[in-house]
Amino acid sequence: MTAGVPIRIAVVFEPDKKAKPIWFELNHQKYVVKETTYYWKDKVGETPLLHYAVTTDEALYELVFNVTDQSWMLHHHAIE
Repeated sequence: MTAGVPIRIAVVFEPDKKAKPIWFELNHQKYVVKETTYYWKDKVGETPLLHYAVTTDEALYELVFNVTDQSWMLHHHAIE
């Protein structure tokens, strides 16, 4: 399991819809998002966080967007 790892990510933003992760890089390897399986919001202190559970060909990942500093992190991943 990997926690709190900053990632490079491509996301599509559309009016009146949630952001849609398209791909992300981890350890210099690109992973294409096949599906967003779940989405939820929470806060750490006053910082809003948006969580995306996504699948790739390799595994299930949790991608987290920090609304305050506009950063993306990988919080967990599990082999399917």
